[in-house]
Amino acid sequence: MKRITDLIVLAAMAAGMAACGKTTNTDMEKKTNPTLETIALRRSVRHYTERAVPQDTVELLLRAAMAAPSSKDRRPWHFIVVNDRSTLDTLSTRLPFASMLARVPQALVVCGDSGLSESWYLDCSAATQNFLLAAQAMGLAAVWTGVYPNADRIVTVQEELALPPTIMPLAVVPFGYANGTEQPKDKFDASRIHHNKW
Repeated sequence: MKRITDLIVLAAMAAGMAACGKTTNTDMEKKTNPTLETIALRRSVRHYTERAVPQDTVELLLRAAMAAPSSKDRRPWHFIVVNDRSTLDTLSTRLPFASMLARVPQALVVCGDSGLSESWYLDCSAATQNFLLAAQAMGLAAVWTGVYPNADRIVTVQEELALPPTIMPLAVVPFGYANGTEQPKDKFDASRIHHNKW
């Protein structure tokens, strides 16, 4: 079963890369490694069509998210797929950098169990990045809007989604089909690289 799932994910990633095309001239794009190309092409998208992502595709994205590493393999993450229009609209007005929620059919709220792991936010960050990269690989778009560690945003999401006390929201990730012109950025900066010492 795992082998079949792996093949499905690889096929979906290959199809997504073919659909995305290449839009920048970074050195990484010149490579033939699809993983490196996906990383180079990932971008933060804030404009979406009204088309919802099929449930089976959402499951593939969540499988990718849950493939992330976690401290002591505790896997403290929980994921809430939100497609309720009223909830999305409310979050779009209450979260300062998530106004695009009013124009996207669904979003993922990434949460961590703080009672299970003190490093939940690190593990959930890795899972969120996996989700973003899988979305890119499958021809979808997404954007990470931060919740943690801002107290007001945390309370907003906890209240709106009725989260248990130990479940902490890390991020709200709108995702879907892009309807905009956002392009990937070449963020490589050699001055940020150090060897052996600062």
